[in-house]
Amino acid sequence: MNHGPIDRKALVTRHNIRPADITRVIPLGNGETCFGCDRTGLQTFGGNTMAHWAWHTFPVPEGVDISAWTETGSLNTGRLTGKGEDVVPPELAKTAQYMFDNPHSVNLGRLSFVHADGSALEKAEITDSRRECHLWSGRLDTSFCLGGKEMTVTGCVHPEQHAFAAKITGLTGLAIALDFPYASIAYTGALGTYDEEKFSYTLGEFSGHDRHETRFTPAENRCRMARQMDDLRYWAELSWDHAQVEITGPHSLILRPAGETLELTLRYASGEQTAPNPTFSETLAASAAAYEYYWSNGGAIDLSGSTDERWFELERKIVLSQYLMAVQSRGSWPCAESGLMFIDMWRGQFHMEMTWWHIAHYALWSRMEWADEQLSCFRKFLPMAKKLAAQLGYTGAKWGKSVGPEGRTAPWGGNLALLWKQPHPIFFAELEYLNRPTRQTLEKWAEIIRETADHMADYPVMKDDGYYHLDPVMPPCEIGFTYDTLFDLAYWRWALETAGAWQERMGNPRVEKWDDVAFHLCPLPVQDGVYIRSPEWTETYTKHNFEHPDPVGICGMLPPTDMVDVETVRASLKKVWATWNKNHIWGWDFPWIAMCAARTQEPELAIEAMLSCQLDEIGCNCAGSYPYLPANGAILFAAAVMATGRSGEHAPGFPADGKWVVRQENIKGW
Repeated sequence: MNHGPIDRKALVTRHNIRPADITRVIPLGNGETCFGCDRTGLQTFGGNTMAHWAWHTFPVPEGVDISAWTETGSLNTGRLTGKGEDVVPPELAKTAQYMFDNPHSVNLGRLSFVHADGSALEKAEITDSRRECHLWSGRLDTSFCLGGKEMTVTGCVHPEQHAFAAKITGLTGLAIALDFPYASIAYTGALGTYDEEKFSYTLGEFSGHDRHETRFTPAENRCRMARQMDDLRYWAELSWDHAQVEITGPHSLILRPAGETLELTLRYASGEQTAPNPTFSETLAASAAAYEYYWSNGGAIDLSGSTDERWFELERKIVLSQYLMAVQSRGSWPCAESGLMFIDMWRGQFHMEMTWWHIAHYALWSRMEWADEQLSCFRKFLPMAKKLAAQLGYTGAKWGKSVGPEGRTAPWGGNLALLWKQPHPIFFAELEYLNRPTRQTLEKWAEIIRETADHMADYPVMKDDGYYHLDPVMPPCEIGFTYDTLFDLAYWRWALETAGAWQERMGNPRVEKWDDVAFHLCPLPVQDGVYIRSPEWTETYTKHNFEHPDPVGICGMLPPTDMVDVETVRASLKKVWATWNKNHIWGWDFPWIAMCAARTQEPELAIEAMLSCQLDEIGCNCAGSYPYLPANGAILFAAAVMATGRSGEHAPGFPADGKWVVRQENIKGW
């Protein structure tokens, strides 16, 4: 049946964010800069302003010897043996902690309401807070009552400048404060806990004024600020229409409105800006145009014709995941796990294994252009990856784990043996070729693929049984060190085969070493008709049935290969779903399961798995102790796999019971 084109505006706007939970911060952003808005529409009680370009490093404290460290970030030398741990001598523990903590992401500043005398508002003073985030335009409308009088705030972020603009009405007895903090890496929670107030935490130390500098340059209707915080230098400019500014402290000012209505724009920049700030009207129009373009192009999945009552919630997850990724994960660097909303336990650094969840979905949603700048990290990090491989006695390039823009891997025990990040560049190259099957794409990735595959062919060890073995390995579940892990073996095989195919596309001969390793890897570990994590972890479905379920990844995220038996995967999938501790797995695990279910003709399980991935009212996965953006990228990749199979079949991940009507546009099969 031809239903005609999807009404994309209707699809998106029926999921506008209208949170009942007033504690939740709503992010507005352009993919590079994010402004978190609290119940007042500003940052009065919570929310941060963060940017992919904003990185800070603390001064070296006493007792830390950074000269004892290495450029690559690891002290290990020689090929990995034993567990393969990234080892830190006890005498360098303090230095290791410093190297782990730096660089880190920061909160650039706080824009908030205060009383006219400069005193802080109390949460109890704010009543009847109502908010609606209009996804089609990127606009947030907020209203609340203060002292019996209603106020409204309309806010938005410019798509091309790091600028937040707002129009405020009903101002009586209030002023606007802007203050700048010193960087903080305070991490307030424990893994696996959820605290709604913690999720609105404002980062930074707003005391200790002697550790950073703010130079104010006020002028008519604007004030520029030059910020110096150790190695981080940035600028801010606040502009307004009808108000007076007062510098109230070393790092703070107050804007006193002349009437009940005020328009303002706050812009941040990594370099000094000479052009004037965009006005509120200009920012509102630019945001609306940019988001309309975003939603009108690329992929779309519409489930509104379904009679299964679960359709709305699944479609909500898909739409809000697209919004959160557009706001925070299409900038100059890959995203942190917590996006640009918060600082996580990894100090806001990005993980080379988690780049998959943040970026891969763009390829299947025909939005490859949003991935381009992020994927340039592999080109930037290639020299460091080659140095790390050489330091460890291997050929090729070995990719790090927790890194900032300098590409140095932060000290952590599993850095070197956590292997599933290694094939990612080959996966990303294949995704780009799916979208851009050109000679230019082949040449763009050729060196990265060669260096990646060279290391992959050098890492396994040939043993007396005639097979190559992956030893040592920490698998994606990160529950310990072992060997011949299920997912890593399957990913190794697929990636080396694909690297060989890349050679053929370029008109080059296949690399004999790559093929030798690919086709002589040891068999996948099986026990009692199901796949297990590794040959020595025989209690996969009992003692080890928590964290990321590795058995589902080999036929879902990964396309099928002749190394993988689909019937054994199906049996493993069902056993995972029946036995796994679902209270002890992360957000992307449920979409991972859904991908496998779609591949193995278990569509009802795919639906259940997707709905089990809990997203709150604004679309955030809160399974851990901070907003967890990998879940949103996973939902988008899984939804694409469910809606369009690898061979182009229609909706293999949805039950064919007549209750599901799946309409999609520009979704690519994988």
